[in-house]
Amino acid sequence: MAKKKDKKAGKRMTKKELVNIVMDYFQKHSGESIGLRQLFSDLRLTTHPLKMLCVDILEEMIMGDYLTETERNVYKWNSHGTDMVGTFQRKSNGKNLFIPEDGGEPIFIAERNSAHAMNNDKVRISCFAKRKHQTAEGEVVEILERADGTFIGTLQVEKNYAFLLTESRTLANDIFIPRDKLKGGKTGDKAIVKVTEWPKKAKNPIGMVVDILGKAGDNNAEMHAILAEFGLPYVYPLNVEKAADKIPDDITAEEIARREDFRKITTFTIDPKDAKDFDDALSIRKMEGGLWEIGVHIADVSHYVPEGGIIDREAESRATSVYLVDRTIPMLPERLCNNLCSLRPQEEKLAYSVIFHMNDKAEVVDSRVVHTVIFSDRRFTYEEAQAIIETGEGEYKEEILEMDRLAKILRQKRFANGAINFDRYEVKFEIDEKGKPLSVYFKESKDANKLVEEFMLLANRTVAEKIGRVAKGKKPKVFPYRIHEAPDPEKLDNLSQFIARFGYKIRTSGTKADISKSLNALLDDVHGKTEENLIETVSIRAMQKARYSTHNIGHYGLAFEYYTHFTSPIRRFPDLMVHRLLTKYLDGGRSVSEIKYEDLCDHSSLMEQTAANAERASVKYKQVEFMSDKVGQTFDGVISGVTEWGLYVELNENKCEGMIPVRELGDDYYELDEKNYCLRGRRTNKVYNLGDEVTIKVVSANLEKKQLDFALV
Repeated sequence: MAKKKDKKAGKRMTKKELVNIVMDYFQKHSGESIGLRQLFSDLRLTTHPLKMLCVDILEEMIMGDYLTETERNVYKWNSHGTDMVGTFQRKSNGKNLFIPEDGGEPIFIAERNSAHAMNNDKVRISCFAKRKHQTAEGEVVEILERADGTFIGTLQVEKNYAFLLTESRTLANDIFIPRDKLKGGKTGDKAIVKVTEWPKKAKNPIGMVVDILGKAGDNNAEMHAILAEFGLPYVYPLNVEKAADKIPDDITAEEIARREDFRKITTFTIDPKDAKDFDDALSIRKMEGGLWEIGVHIADVSHYVPEGGIIDREAESRATSVYLVDRTIPMLPERLCNNLCSLRPQEEKLAYSVIFHMNDKAEVVDSRVVHTVIFSDRRFTYEEAQAIIETGEGEYKEEILEMDRLAKILRQKRFANGAINFDRYEVKFEIDEKGKPLSVYFKESKDANKLVEEFMLLANRTVAEKIGRVAKGKKPKVFPYRIHEAPDPEKLDNLSQFIARFGYKIRTSGTKADISKSLNALLDDVHGKTEENLIETVSIRAMQKARYSTHNIGHYGLAFEYYTHFTSPIRRFPDLMVHRLLTKYLDGGRSVSEIKYEDLCDHSSLMEQTAANAERASVKYKQVEFMSDKVGQTFDGVISGVTEWGLYVELNENKCEGMIPVRELGDDYYELDEKNYCLRGRRTNKVYNLGDEVTIKVVSANLEKKQLDFALV
């Protein structure tokens, strides 16, 4: 139905008249997104002056929080009244924010108007009248739902009371603890404290000690504190471990009879030297007709962990193992991950396997997914396998060299199809028995790592295709995929502008494969140059994050139409889901609930991100600890991050990162240019760019804040 056009709007109008017409129009169309052309047409704004006046009014309505610009030149009425419901975000600097639950711009809540709401509390606020050119502001009128409200810090115990001194970014005030709520804590103990109340007139929240982690500065206490900070468990529940202890470890003759027997076929594992949980093994043998049979054998965790049981519920909650600098916090009880399910050498093990028949060109002639029983002949570390690849000598050299040859062809094909070649090193610490970092080294991915990686990728892709690829007109069954979206076009444009400063170019439009190939060419060009790490970092920032979903859109970074996670069920819950569903579907079972599995995918993605954040925090802690005896020393580095509060600098020698606060750049007032990744002096026009080489002095190393402060030399 055609919309009624406003007759008056075609005539000459005052600004006041047009404001009323535009306001009235958007209120009538609240809930709709209105494009500029549609607005001009519906209001019959045919002259250039009227159109320009309308654009000015729209800008003022956005500033006044009446409208939101949902995308360029598309507007929507902000239908919220003076009262709104949403999430409170507490900041230690007092610049608290309210995030409306129905979307819209954040609203500033001053500390005096916060009603002592805690971070992530669900609150109702009342909005203040908006002042022109000022941020929207409001006050908390009701706390509807309390968030968890636990904090980690160091205890300071007085005669009749104590305080928890926090380094939280969300709390400016220390927490008052009555003497009877201390749980035996002493001054200098690292503790977890739950806020129980925050009386209206009290300056400090009141809390109770939930757990004592140990002495501040003690390695165990600090690692547990990092886990607790991210809401991750730091102890394994005793009842779950007891349930695992009751699982029989013998493999019955009936179970072997139900499986394909691979025990007499050459099989080995290749893993890091400190690994205890061996998820995967590889087998190889020559077949008739010049074919190779390659087996990718994965620990059959689903055989030992029934769905819905106590071990399964704990694994689902954790969703992933967490790898801190000096320890692994496993998803499964130790008896399962390091013993029953681990594909240890010289032991019969149950596996779920993808078996490939390949020709000499690494083309898969056929594949099948089967339950197997295997016997690993040898456990290789990556270094041992790498030595065989480099020298051509060692145990099982024919098998390893053949698999390396096939893996290299698979890898070449993958990049030819548009996979992106991010080949980054990891920073690792050599630590003593007390957890103190002694030195830094860099872990690079070599041929042995890539050999394992290619066959795992092939297995994951094959499993996803078996379920996802169905005949035309048929609907695929519900299945968890590992998906990765194409880069954000705006971020690609920013990357293109940034690398142009170094004399490089990339494509920002065209097919997915065109853009991928252009990115790979860039990564090849920067290889071995001083700007390599920097350009890789900015390129990665332009990428989306991979995640789990039942809605398959393919994996952009790998250039796979179908991809899942099947190869690590000891340490990832999605792989365990995939094993169970695969068994069900290959046996002819019906599709499962999409809602249930999408929720599990979302939970797994969230926990993966949380674990990654905790892992980064543990690395950061060790970096600060490593640098703590180097205060006053000078180092060369590169600017690795640019923010409004200062410059991050990564040191060339050890890749430790610290910050030069903007106050240390005292010769001018600096402004952030986000698009060009730089700080620019307003008076001198001096510029600090991402990637600039600088020399710094280490000013301080704050372990509590996990923060290194630098000053420019």
